[in-house]
Amino acid sequence: MFAGSPDFAVPCLAALSQSPHAIVAVLTQPDRPTGRGQRIRPGPVKRFALEHGLDVLQPTTLSEPRIQQQIGALRPDLGVVVAYGLLLPQAVLDIPRAGCINVHASLLPRWRGASPIQAAILAGDAKSGVSIMQMEAGLDTGPVYATRELDVAPAETADALHDRLAALGAELLRDVIGGVLDGTATAVEQDDEAASYAGRISKADAVIDWGASAARIDRQIRAYHSWPVAETLLDGRRMRCWAALPAPGAAAGAEVMPGRILAVGTAGIDVQTGDGMLRLTEIQMPGRQRMPAAQFAHGYPVIGKTLGR
Repeated sequence: MFAGSPDFAVPCLAALSQSPHAIVAVLTQPDRPTGRGQRIRPGPVKRFALEHGLDVLQPTTLSEPRIQQQIGALRPDLGVVVAYGLLLPQAVLDIPRAGCINVHASLLPRWRGASPIQAAILAGDAKSGVSIMQMEAGLDTGPVYATRELDVAPAETADALHDRLAALGAELLRDVIGGVLDGTATAVEQDDEAASYAGRISKADAVIDWGASAARIDRQIRAYHSWPVAETLLDGRRMRCWAALPAPGAAAGAEVMPGRILAVGTAGIDVQTGDGMLRLTEIQMPGRQRMPAAQFAHGYPVIGKTLGR
């Protein structure tokens, strides 16, 4: 039994569909409105499942006895959960003979929770990875069967890291699932004292504080690419910041207010921060497409303006 919803889960479902194991059902979240027109559309996992002839279940909750009985009737040997988005109560975790495992996008116990990829980039982690754990009632607290790590590139965005971790998770799942099913795999308890947490992201998290360092704001922009997208204000209008990098050279003196635009060049817009300068390289104004920051500044005078107000 597979449970997952977004793009991150698709490589794992694809790996299972190509394995000798039969998928008795795919659980995924109900269809929701997406895009500018807010049309109801199936999610990535549902689309894959339907294209490959897999049975799909879309309960709004797993706490109802009727839903639990429906899942129990499938008699699954194992539950594989990847970014499903709904809580699995203990009654559901107990249904499969071998329990339920979760493919999580961090090196547990670091970054338990909903947004481990963004948290790793925000923290400047040099390494990330995936973990496969036995699920239990706690939040990503179960014993871990296996982990696999990779290096985080210096300028990597959350989108790019997401795609690499999704592929890595599918690879690790292929290697681990046989041992979980036949009971030969061993899970190791997590060190709770070493745990850190990555909570759900809100749009407020993406508002830039120009008093932070250039390095910190750079990580924020990369972590929230492409949702919710880091943003600030320019002349009272929302400006989305899609790409940036710490600018070379010394920043202006302490008397210059953080957020002040100091220079514009062919490479972008240089902004004073609380520590160093940040060069915005791609921005987006309301009602307009994303564009190079230098192109925007060519037609809109920005030098001397202060971002964030």
